[in-house]
Amino acid sequence: MSEEDNITGNAPHVNESTLLEVEDLKMHFPVRGGVFSRQVGAVRAVDGVSLSIGRGETLGLVGESGCGKSTLGKAIVRLLNPTGGSVRFKGSDITHMWQRQLRPLRQDFQMVFQDPAESLDARMSVGELVAEPMVIQRMGNREQRRERVAELLDRVGLPRSAAQKFSFEFSGGQRQRIGIARALAVNPDLLVLDEPVSALDVSVQSQVLNLLMELQRDLGLSYLFIAHDLAVVKHVSDRIAVMYLGKIVEMTGADELYRNPRHAYTKALIEAIPVSDPSQRRDHEPLEGEVPSPINPPPGCAFGHRVSAPGYEESIGMDISLKEIEPGHWISDCPCCVSVQPAAGIIVS
Repeated sequence: MSEEDNITGNAPHVNESTLLEVEDLKMHFPVRGGVFSRQVGAVRAVDGVSLSIGRGETLGLVGESGCGKSTLGKAIVRLLNPTGGSVRFKGSDITHMWQRQLRPLRQDFQMVFQDPAESLDARMSVGELVAEPMVIQRMGNREQRRERVAELLDRVGLPRSAAQKFSFEFSGGQRQRIGIARALAVNPDLLVLDEPVSALDVSVQSQVLNLLMELQRDLGLSYLFIAHDLAVVKHVSDRIAVMYLGKIVEMTGADELYRNPRHAYTKALIEAIPVSDPSQRRDHEPLEGEVPSPINPPPGCAFGHRVSAPGYEESIGMDISLKEIEPGHWISDCPCCVSVQPAAGIIVS
């Protein structure tokens, strides 16, 4: 294969339907104290997450701020070293690979960050920013990289002249387009999108979302789309995973999640989605209580503990891991948060 073939996206791909497999992934950060700074606890930011993403699929990951979504994304692309569990990409276990082993694989998975103003080096021109991943991966020569940068700027809706400017000369939406172009430079199969539109105006959000969907359609990309806005996630996702305090509590198809949410936390998130039409205003109770500390999580169901659910005591000591209640519909099997559906209808515990 020539360098030119490599840079223009003609690299062969493994013909497997599952691109990413995450099993029982944990990301615990030590808490130290005392005179000798001994470890006295751990922040369980991600605490046993399992999921998979197929080729060309978008998995939405939603939850409140602080639930571990961004940490999970960074652990998947190995910006953080997981405490436990495994991450398999294209069938290869990358969980404990050294950085030297990971470098050639990073061509296949990239991350787009929430705040492009922080993630883009203001000292580098846009052309240098977009070309940098190709330089690291030794893709093409200087002239080929320059042409590739121009093509990518066209692809994300920016003028080619932007290559000579700096990122701070652009608006927030344009900077995010630069970040997307940079992530696409090495022809990845998977993009981890960490709240890519949350810092943008609503009108700009829709433009960036449409761009991401167009890129997925044209390039066959897979996305892990991290957000706290369920309305945005529904628009772009094939499946949705709902995360609370470091764990997945429900995961199913996007339409099914909105039509038939089965976990109390999922229902609370859906009820909190703003309604644009004032005549269709719906009443809902805001979530009660405080999110438990990831340093000292409750012994039973974390959400049931938060809202003082009547069945919380039953969850203590129970296995409340994900279980498949219907084909493709997984829930954290907790007696205080799960809706059961007998023949007569749905009854919420």
